[in-house]
Amino acid sequence: MTNENKKDFNKMMNNNKDMPKIQIVKDEKTIKKYGGTKMFFAPPIYYERLMKKVPKGKLITANMMRDYLARENGADFTDPMTAGIFVNIVAWASFQRKTDITPYWRTLKSNGELNKKYPEGIELQKRLLEEEGHTIISKGTKNIKYYVKDFENSLIKL
Repeated sequence: MTNENKKDFNKMMNNNKDMPKIQIVKDEKTIKKYGGTKMFFAPPIYYERLMKKVPKGKLITANMMRDYLARENGADFTDPMTAGIFVNIVAWASFQRKTDITPYWRTLKSNGELNKKYPEGIELQKRLLEEEGHTIISKGTKNIKYYVKDFENSLIKL
């Protein structure tokens, strides 16, 4: 995202537009990739509600949230593109608030990777996770990525 300091992410998070909704997908490639035709679109607030359920020391992945939301809403899968955008909106909305903080830093990418699109990039998420007892490791030499070591052991159940 760009120009984060000029955007009202809390307003964006609370704008449901025409969601929630289910859309029937007809593209064979998408059907094969995601295992069905019913794609769920969840508004940002749905992601915030799930992110708020993650206690200190525990973690969740964006894919876990997507799978849960699809299951709970009678769909085959949740739109991955809007999910990624909305998770970031929730993070920035929380970052802009002084109270009612959502522990967005506990939400990882599907493979345990930290999210460089969160407020202050990797550094803030890394520090907050380490303060909660997680070990952060780096992988790569040129395009270095950061992960929570053994993140699977800290995942919550939805």
